[in-house]
Amino acid sequence: MTQADLAPEPAAQPAFEENARPKRRSLGPLKGLWPHLVRYRGRLLAALGAILIAALATLALPLAVRRMIDFGFAADQAGLVDRYFEVLVAVVAVLAAASAARYYLVTTLGERVVSDLRTAVFARLVTLDGAFYDTARSGELTSRLTADTTQIKAAVGASASTALRNLVLCLGSIIMMVVTSAHLSGLVLIAIPIIVLPLVAAGRKVRSRSRAAQDTLADASAYAAEALGAMRSLQASTAEGAALARFGGAVERAFGAAQEASRARAILTAIGIFLVFASIVVVLWVGAQSVLNGTMSAGALSQFVLYAVLAASSLGDLSQTWGEASAAAGAAERIAELLKVQPQVKAPAKPTALPARIAGAIRFEEVSFAYPSRPDANALHNIAFEIRPGERVALVGPSGAGKSTVFQLLERFYDPQAGRITFDGIDIHACDPVAVRHQMALVPQEVAIFADTVRGNIRLGRPDATDAEVEAAGRAALVDEFVARLPQGWDTQVGERGVTLSGGQRQRIVIARAILRAAPILLLDEATSALDAESETLVQTALERSMEGRTTLVIAHRLATVLSADRILVMEAGRVVDEGSHAELVAKGGLYARLAALQFNAAG
Repeated sequence: MTQADLAPEPAAQPAFEENARPKRRSLGPLKGLWPHLVRYRGRLLAALGAILIAALATLALPLAVRRMIDFGFAADQAGLVDRYFEVLVAVVAVLAAASAARYYLVTTLGERVVSDLRTAVFARLVTLDGAFYDTARSGELTSRLTADTTQIKAAVGASASTALRNLVLCLGSIIMMVVTSAHLSGLVLIAIPIIVLPLVAAGRKVRSRSRAAQDTLADASAYAAEALGAMRSLQASTAEGAALARFGGAVERAFGAAQEASRARAILTAIGIFLVFASIVVVLWVGAQSVLNGTMSAGALSQFVLYAVLAASSLGDLSQTWGEASAAAGAAERIAELLKVQPQVKAPAKPTALPARIAGAIRFEEVSFAYPSRPDANALHNIAFEIRPGERVALVGPSGAGKSTVFQLLERFYDPQAGRITFDGIDIHACDPVAVRHQMALVPQEVAIFADTVRGNIRLGRPDATDAEVEAAGRAALVDEFVARLPQGWDTQVGERGVTLSGGQRQRIVIARAILRAAPILLLDEATSALDAESETLVQTALERSMEGRTTLVIAHRLATVLSADRILVMEAGRVVDEGSHAELVAKGGLYARLAALQFNAAG
């Protein structure tokens, strides 16, 4: 089932919102929930049964009241009053039990469906590729997982069951009104279209306003998530005021949209109540004349009045639940948009199988690539190179040369527009991306640490690893050096994004994660950039051990870290412009020689 200076401004929409949204203003998007509901058909049928029983018990009450009025107050029928009240108590008991069952069943059904829906949305999110996340905002996606699904939970749970109960009551009351008095019912049936048509029209406006409110709330949530993730940078820049102004503006826009939605709902409720009860007053006046004329008994009029009240109140409640359902339809529409997004990089229908562990030969064959967000600017231009199994190759060059793009293509976060990439001669475009990534371990420059323990963060490299294997990988990456000083050792919580750790400690955890993975291809993107000189030397030794028997690609701006590489590929402007060993490249006097002169002379 769709960020950035600090000044308030409208936020860009995620890529998935570029698809044209349906223009309809109906409850149609809620149909997408049906597959989730039918999984629990037993609970659904039980809930429908409880709703039906509760409605029938309610419809039985006016019958008892009529008989009590017409017959129970006669002098020779005094004993019937007690009997009718006993019947009323029994009916009320059935009504109470059925209502309690209805509440439990529909509430838990709503919780179950929304849990499944959240899982389905998250499952789709984890399959989407780099092109999607180039433009999507994590805060808005979080809003869809939380706020939108909560809106749907209210509709699937309380609103849907209330609407169904009221619909049964309304139809049942109308039928009983016809049975009780056909001519009075005719007046009511004439009034129904006058009541319903304005409610439907107003409901469309409610849905439109609710959709706008949800969109603006998602904008505010997106910026809040972004700001909270960079709070220390904001505080260091003394930009708290500007951040607050931007968030406050987003919140005010969300409030304004919510206020408009509430206003439309209030008007809808007022229209519904007035039309319903005004029609009842007219019908009652006609009924009173019939009683005075002797063409209708007082009990029959009382029965008709009670059914009319039931019909009116249930119809009035339907107007409110229609508004709630309209709001939920807006949320369902947003989620449906997200579930419809398809990754550009995905497994083919019949993927080519990779060996459980490849030898590690890598080949780029005339590969050209442009990022989807910048289709007119190629990041790589017809690059071609080959890496032998177990070889250590460094990629060097100025920023923007395309080094990280090579890694992105190897991981199949994107696919090239031209050329092909092979592992052991197998075109990875024909393989499942997950199978391709199983062959690699990545140590990125921007490390990802989660709000978990040290042990849990390392275990991400291989979720089925034992504690002993996790600790062994940690020792190889010198994580044990600082773990010994933590209060709970390996089981110490490190905070969101590893906020309680230093940059070097975070990077060592990620290196341990890669060591634990033990994949045949190792990708190191400035793997020691956040370490001090002493730790860098020690971790470099650990990395050297982890490289043994693996094909290793290293991105490094500090050329001192690639001197031991078997081969160095020099990149510039998306092209491989030279290759060779350190000594060979220095002797050639090209780009590498200039970079080496700048760095080593400065160091000297």
